Amino acid sequence: MTEHEFDLSRRKVLGALGAVGVASAGAGLGTSALFTDDETFENNQLTAGSLDLKLDYKSTYRGGPGRLDAIKAMGYPDAEDLGDGVYLLDQAPSPADMQAWEDFVTGEEFQFCSPEADEFLVNGDGIPVFTLTDVKPGDYGEVTISIHICDNPGWLEMVGGLRSNAEMGMTEPEMGVDDLNAGEIGELADRMQVRVWYDEDCDNVYEPTGTGEQQELEVALVSDVSGSMGGSPLSALKTAANGFVDNLSSPDEAAAISFSTTATTDQELTTNYQAVKNAINSYSAGGGTSIAAGIAEGADELLNGTNATAGASKVMILLSDGQSNASAALSEADDAKDAGIRIFTIALGNAATGLLEDIATSPDDAFIAPNPADLDTVYAEIAQVVLAGELLIAEGSLADVMALLEEGVELDGDRSADGRQPYPGQTTQCVGFEWELPIEVGNDVQTDSVSFDVGFNAVQSRHNEMGDSPGVAGGTNETNTTSP
Repeated sequence: MTEHEFDLSRRKVLGALGAVGVASAGAGLGTSALFTDDETFENNQLTAGSLDLKLDYKSTYRGGPGRLDAIKAMGYPDAEDLGDGVYLLDQAPSPADMQAWEDFVTGEEFQFCSPEADEFLVNGDGIPVFTLTDVKPGDYGEVTISIHICDNPGWLEMVGGLRSNAEMGMTEPEMGVDDLNAGEIGELADRMQVRVWYDEDCDNVYEPTGTGEQQELEVALVSDVSGSMGGSPLSALKTAANGFVDNLSSPDEAAAISFSTTATTDQELTTNYQAVKNAINSYSAGGGTSIAAGIAEGADELLNGTNATAGASKVMILLSDGQSNASAALSEADDAKDAGIRIFTIALGNAATGLLEDIATSPDDAFIAPNPADLDTVYAEIAQVVLAGELLIAEGSLADVMALLEEGVELDGDRSADGRQPYPGQTTQCVGFEWELPIEVGNDVQTDSVSFDVGFNAVQSRHNEMGDSPGVAGGTNETNTTSP
């Protein structure tokens, strides 16, 4: 223990001097028995921490209209027709569990890392998310994978690889364009195109362009400071909102608005980001919850404030942990959205999640933070969507992407911060994986078949260097894999 050795010499000396003094006092009075002192450190215990990687997912397939029965026959009895030839193949939690899952997520005891959550999530049993036997040129599929690391922060790596890429025989039309013999390697892995990205809003859609990328951004941070926000919720809000502001750069402007029973503009739109953070840091909790007042105040600042700019991208980020008058809040939200304001909502703890989802511009703009500690990640994800759009992880042919995943791709747990960051414990982030068989492929992939794996390795970040691959780094290692 040379690096962590403690120097106790000064404490030992002071202890010895104290003992001498006590003995001298006691000796003169004949009452040395009164000067006693027993100090013990009992029941010492050390328990090892844990790292548990859990996943849930949602997979869809565009296979053309009128094919629901055929898709169910491929092994998806719960498949749903989402319209426009797109089908929900499968998801975890399963459709049968969705109501129970929603009740659990919105309950007071919700924890992704609890044993109860295990009943709904995927724990590395290698299940396939795609088992499709009649893929045609022009088809595509997508799976959004939600990642939960319990309980310690960890480095995450995406892995995978081809299992097979087979010709599977030759039809007469294929023979006219393909000079390979049956039994040789097929062309499907080279023809199929794949994209992998950080799906910040977990909506199954790749969105590369941020709200503020093409024009000036004006954002109102509208924060609930009612009595229930006292303590750790308000402290976590300040930290997370400050982190969001730190991602802004001129000419983007920010404003700080707080609400409880009424609402106040604490800092009007400005590029003086320290002033915005100072306003947020001055918040104290108290009063009731009027979401309508917060929306109205935020919208007025974005539209009519002294520094409001016509034509700028207008964004409101509304956080609340409580209940409120729904009709009034929805009316104010509709007016704001009709005026061109994009509203993101964050439901903290026991907030009215359904109301906040309805207030948001779309369900994809509604975020849930089960605990105050989750706010950092949620604000960072919104910052990524608003400021930069969603980032690619890999893109190219299926063969190329699988070759890359065979080597392992290191993932960044906070794309809004400089450098690679670990994934926080007990929070949720999503990765999107999309494949498409281009329409121009034609006959040369007929009957070809591919199978491949996609998975994730996690290793605790503490005591493991950033550059360590989760597959080889020391510490507790956890792997979850799917087999499309």
